[in-house]
Amino acid sequence: MINLRKTQLNIAIFIICIIVGASIFAPILATHNPYEPNMAIRLQGPSLQHIFGTDALGRDMYSRILYGGRASMLLSLAAAVLSLGAGLSVGILSGYYGGKLDICVTIISNIFQGIPGACFMIAIAGVMGASIESLILALVITSWAGFSRIVRAEVIGLKEEPFIEGLRCLGCSDFRIIVRHILPNLFNKLVVLFTIRVGRGILSVAGLSFLGLGVQPPTPDWSTMINDAIMYYRSSAHLIIIPGMFIFLLIYSINVLGDALRDRLDVRFSEVRKW
Repeated sequence: MINLRKTQLNIAIFIICIIVGASIFAPILATHNPYEPNMAIRLQGPSLQHIFGTDALGRDMYSRILYGGRASMLLSLAAAVLSLGAGLSVGILSGYYGGKLDICVTIISNIFQGIPGACFMIAIAGVMGASIESLILALVITSWAGFSRIVRAEVIGLKEEPFIEGLRCLGCSDFRIIVRHILPNLFNKLVVLFTIRVGRGILSVAGLSFLGLGVQPPTPDWSTMINDAIMYYRSSAHLIIIPGMFIFLLIYSINVLGDALRDRLDVRFSEVRKW
């Protein structure tokens, strides 16, 4: 079982490195201009000249796959960072100070978590229009509450620890206690949450882009490529299978990495696994 987990982790890390590296060095690795159409070679299958074939406009699928990974990963990372920042700030203030602030934050977070995330994201993106800004805002609004609740619960437990009481007796300010002593104790859990959130963000970006509410043409994006190829799914199935495969591999690998980090960094979870 342990060897299997290690093998899965190694494969996941390898896949992530390959996809991230290919996206970064896309201008070097691309064999064709991903934006340039050529109707004379439209809907061709995989060949030596076009490794993944061509799309409905004759654009090279291999080059578009390389560039398409950039949008999904950058948007999900940006949304995860902003969600983590908002949830961390709200969760620490709510858990540390408690009282009416904690009650208000708890009610608001319950409201946000009670709304179906996918429907809420579609509504936000639909009202604000299809753009990168609305996509990131939709992801942040539907994600911060999850971070906030977990951080709040951890802070409530930490602030009752004897070492925190001792720091208060020594005259340490609340800011110093939070920054120097509470935040470091949250680091392991935040790393795991952030990794998992990135994977979910990629899936959310893919869903919204597929519906036409995310990345807009002609910018290459895996989900947009699938959406553009729907009407050709019988004659040119590779146009859907190839970008869909990359979305699956990236999300699966990130989730495997997140599980491995949870096993390694979360002491309580590790003890349960050992037992």
